Amino acid sequence: MENIGIYLFLFLAVIILLLSFFTVKQQTAAIVERFGKFNTIRNAGLHLKIPVIDKISGRINLKIQQLDVIIETKTKENVFVKMKVSVQFKVLQEKVYEAFYKLEYPHDQITSYVFDVVRAEVPKLKLDDVFERKDDIAIAVKRELNEAMTTYGYDIINTLITDIDPDIQVKNAMNRINAADREKSAAEYEAEASRIRIVAKARAEAESKRLQGQGIADQRREIARGLVESVDVLNKVGINSQEASALIVVTQHYDTLQSIGSDTNSNLILLPNSPQAGSEMLNNMVASFTASNQVGEAMKRGNEERLQQQNAKTQQLPPEIAPEDNYDDAIDDENENKQ
Repeated sequence: MENIGIYLFLFLAVIILLLSFFTVKQQTAAIVERFGKFNTIRNAGLHLKIPVIDKISGRINLKIQQLDVIIETKTKENVFVKMKVSVQFKVLQEKVYEAFYKLEYPHDQITSYVFDVVRAEVPKLKLDDVFERKDDIAIAVKRELNEAMTTYGYDIINTLITDIDPDIQVKNAMNRINAADREKSAAEYEAEASRIRIVAKARAEAESKRLQGQGIADQRREIARGLVESVDVLNKVGINSQEASALIVVTQHYDTLQSIGSDTNSNLILLPNSPQAGSEMLNNMVASFTASNQVGEAMKRGNEERLQQQNAKTQQLPPEIAPEDNYDDAIDDENENKQ
């Protein structure tokens, strides 16, 4: 019997010893109550308590936690959107007592404040402004939560608006608007590119025509210079200008026929193509130049005769009439006498 009593005592002692020790994990705080009243807060490590008298009433997580809140609200133009607000928070080390005893359901409390702030801010904004100013909404949520939750021992680390989801019909309309704007911009860019191509092509053609005309002018100038030099050379050997011109025309005539015949793919026909045609053309040119010179000389002589007659009339005027002042009156009187 004595041995049984000893064993029983030892067994109870071991149980009491085991119940006296407890451990607290890292980033956790344990609340110890004595006879139902708060006694102390134990942090991470191995701790001792009085069995039966002391009791661990709860443990508080000191890690940063995240709560995702999904809210449905409407914008200023009565467009309903679903917003996902992520709240990152933790319990302050020095305010574990307030976090455990003052607030029963912290997640519900945080959710209520998030709903209140979001539904107060979003109806003031249009849908486009909600996307652009989501950071302002997140800052307003964080400010409101900090003011409310600090009293209960909670610190709001950050608030993020991670999703804004309008109604499906609104999204489709927005996509159509964006597509139309992009098509408009594409059409404007294509029109501008076409205009630039047309202007560049016109400028290139104008420059080409200018250079082509300049080349033709240079070519004709060189041909004329060559002809003059050829005539001078022929004159030096005793050939007069008319014979030299005829020789040059015949030479060019045969050179042209040779160049036409050397091209096998050419279908050009030169009419007339006899040497007599070249001589006739030369005679016609000479006759034209001669007639032109004669007409010019006749016009020159006529102008000189009229000028001499006017000078003679000016000399026959009375001396009291100044030629420079009354020349027109004298001419009119002379015309009347003739009539």
